[in-house]
Amino acid sequence: MQKIIAFAKDDTGATAIEYGLIAAIVGVGIITGLTSLKTELNTLFATIVTNLGN
Repeated sequence: MQKIIAFAKDDTGATAIEYGLIAAIVGVGIITGLTSLKTELNTLFATIVTNLGN
């Protein structure tokens, strides 16, 4: 029974899990930001190509 109680109180892996969750959230934010940036850059380059073609 003491081993079960000691296991329940052990939190040695909690920090690694927290850092993993933070990294995942930052990664999702970067992917979302780059997706919107990609759309804007495609529009910008299309405008430049159109203006240079004329």
